[in-house]
Order: sequence, then structure tokens, then C-alpha cells
Amino acid sequence: MPVISEDSFFFITVDSICHRPAITCSPDIGLVEMTRILKTFNISGIVAVENQKPVGIVSLRDLRNLIADTVEDIFKLTVRDVMKTELITIRNSDYLFKAIFLMAKNNIHRLVVIDELGLLFGVMTDTDLLRIQTRSPLYLVQEIEAATTLEQLHLIGKKMIDMLHYAVKTNADTQSLIQLIANFNDTFTQRLIFILDCVHDVRLPEGAAFLVLGSEGREEQTLRTDQDNAIVYRDDFTPDKVAEVRRFAERIVSALESVGVPLCPGNMMASNPDWCHSLAEWKLLTDHWINSPGPDETVNFGVFQDLRVLHGDKSLEKELRDHIEECTRKNSIFFPNMARNIVRFKPPLGMFGRLLVEKKGAHRGKLDLKKGGLFALTRGIGLLALESGIMGGTTWTKMVRLNKLQILSDQELDTIGEAFTFLVMMRLKKQLLAVSANKEPINHVDPLVLTYRERDDLRSALQGVNTLIHFLRSHYQLDMIAR
Repeated sequence: MPVISEDSFFFITVDSICHRPAITCSPDIGLVEMTRILKTFNISGIVAVENQKPVGIVSLRDLRNLIADTVEDIFKLTVRDVMKTELITIRNSDYLFKAIFLMAKNNIHRLVVIDELGLLFGVMTDTDLLRIQTRSPLYLVQEIEAATTLEQLHLIGKKMIDMLHYAVKTNADTQSLIQLIANFNDTFTQRLIFILDCVHDVRLPEGAAFLVLGSEGREEQTLRTDQDNAIVYRDDFTPDKVAEVRRFAERIVSALESVGVPLCPGNMMASNPDWCHSLAEWKLLTDHWINSPGPDETVNFGVFQDLRVLHGDKSLEKELRDHIEECTRKNSIFFPNMARNIVRFKPPLGMFGRLLVEKKGAHRGKLDLKKGGLFALTRGIGLLALESGIMGGTTWTKMVRLNKLQILSDQELDTIGEAFTFLVMMRLKKQLLAVSANKEPINHVDPLVLTYRERDDLRSALQGVNTLIHFLRSHYQLDMIAR
């Protein structure tokens, strides 16, 4: 095994440390024969495999419980009779931090590793992790999972900022770093929901879902500058159930604020009745946004389009996405109208690549990375993806899929992808610097404090934004549409 430094540990892929072939068995062999395999190889668990795909797992703990509880003749049982079939798996190409999150979240000691085809690649254990690294973010995740009060979560939230400072110093690639933040944020919010349920007796009733929107929905947040969330529930909810939903909505928004996640200035939060609806009501509302795209409707749809269920009934996510896809397909002018709004957000580049800064106001002398670049990139790629039937995932994954569909050329993918990656990382670094100085994280940057190299890279990134804007103009023939 190559030497893995402490700095790089968190961002290596699973296959970097998962080399041992998995010890497997058929699900149809007897338990006694299976235990002989465990003894021979001195292992504490075994994966049952059919057609090279993992179908179940049995551990020594399972055998212990079986012997203690069963009244049947154990000698007649097969592996299939006792194995756990709801396997928690990870791909060999996933980052190690995902393995850490899965183990901590599910309180397990091993993960079944599969390849891109779903075939068994190996088994990873917590011992494998500890063998190569004793100091890892596993402990922060475990702190989140062990938290029993909102006050504890608030303190952990501050530690997460310290972890991000450390992670940025590792020079990890931007995508893996953003995935790390998404995993932390998801785990953090899900633990908060658990505390509301167990400690405060506040819960979301079955048949409802808590949605995260915008950048959190795309799993590509930098810092959690404010909340963007909503709730959807089944159409057959009784008034009492709707009241439960409203109570949960109020409490989760206030609880998130109490642990350090600010309220949304635009009030796009589940506690606002405008962002808490039944499935049928959401369908009617999205129909209105799509078919009557005024300024407010365009903004609302842009945020809601990236919806993702973080807690609750996941089937509602598919129903909403399917409805949005169907409705937009039926409206021929929806995509050009949305594109026309997106291309209005031009990057702040002047003649000869001069960086254009704001001339007055609180951000005088600075330029806005979000308004001047990230907005057009995320919304533009999201629009092209939606037109192609792609919903969900990060802007990076959408770009790759658009390239495979030959909508974006290889050169366009490289240019636009590099622009997005650079702007995301610059935004994160500037936000972390602001937090370190006890300031609010913002999207603005002063070109005068950048190095020559950073300014050149920023110009290149903004030119990449222009590449997408020109693409949208051409693709949707915007210059031929009456204003």
C-alpha cells in the first residue's frame, strides 16, 4: 500500500485501501459450513454472492443473536435464511469520507464495496480505516451522530468550519471538497431532525417530506449562508396531520437558525406557508411558475427546480420531478424564456479582459462571484439538463451527462467545467477567510487583493461563463426572439 499522508487521507478513493479479495459464500450453503469458512479465514463476517453480485451479509453478531433467540434447529438453516439483504454498499470509486459517513451513520463496522456494474469488489472494515489513519474526520461525524441537544450541534457546527479550513489546506480537488461539505450538512441536519423527534416530540408525519433546495439540493454548497427548504405532503392528509406538518416546519426552521444556519432573506423556507404544500398544490404552483414566468415566478422555479428530499417520503421527490419535466416539455417557450433571464447575468468583464467592479454601495470596488458567474453557470446548465430530462445531481454531473448526450462538446465541457470549479473554490476560500475574521461569509471578492495568477484565472473563469452564455443564446435562438 502506498504511504497515505494525514492530509490526503480524507480524499482518497475506496479502492486505494480496499485491496483484499472478499471472502464470500453461496446463500444456499448451511450455517455450519459458513462458520467453518469464518474460522478458516479468521474473519468476522461474510458476504453471500449470486452471479458475482452481493445479495446478503452475515456477521458474528448475527450468529450470536440467532443462537440466543432461535428455537429452531440451527443445523437446518442456510445462509439465505439469516442473512441481511438490505446491504449498505459503497462504490470502489467513492471517496473515503463517504465510507466514514456511512459507517458512523448506520453504526456498522464493514461496508460491501461494489464496482460500477454492481459487482462485488471487496469489503471495507473500520479496522482498515484505523490502520492507516488514527486522526480522521470520522470523529467529527461520530460527534454529530452522538449529539443529543441542539446546543451540542451548535458547537459541532463551529468545528465543521475548522474542518473545512483544514480540508482546503490539503489541496483536495474542488469536487471532493464540495461533496464533503454536502455530506456534513446532510448528516448535521438529519441529526437535528432526530433530536427534534426524540427530545422535543416534534416530527414530520409519514407521507410528508422535508425538501432542501438550491445549492443544498444540488449538493454543492460552499458555506451554509442561509436556509432554502420546503415541505411537501400527501394529498389525503387530515387537518390534524397538516397541523403536525406546520408544527414541524416552524420548529425545524427555528432550530436550524439556533444552531447557526441563518434564515433565508427571501423567506424561501418551510415555515412560510408559501413553501409548505400538498403534492397537488405544489403541482399547481409549479404549473403557474412554468406557464406564467414573471420575475418572482422565475426566481422561485430556479430555486425549487433543484429539490431533494433530505428527510421523509422519498417517492414524493420523483413525483415532483416527473411533473416538472412533463410540464416544461409541454410549454415550448418555457426554456427560451428562462434562458433569456439567465443571459442577463453577464460576467463582470470589460474591454481587454478588464475586471469590472461595483462602483458604489457596500461592495464598492468588489465583484460578485455568484451574480457575475455562478448564477449563470448553475442555472444555465440546470436548464439544459432539464430540457434533456436530467434532474438531480451537481452541476458537474449534469455537465458530464450533457457532454455524453453530445449537447456540450468536449471543449465546451472543459471550458465551462473549469470556470465553474474555479469560481466555486474561490468563493469557498473567501467565505472561510471572512468567517475567520468574524465576518459574514459573502460572495464578493476584491480583485486588488488577489495575486496576479488569481486575477488571470478569474478572467479565464469569467470568459468560461461567457462561453455558456453564448451557447445559450445560440441554442435557444434568443437573438431571434422578440423582447
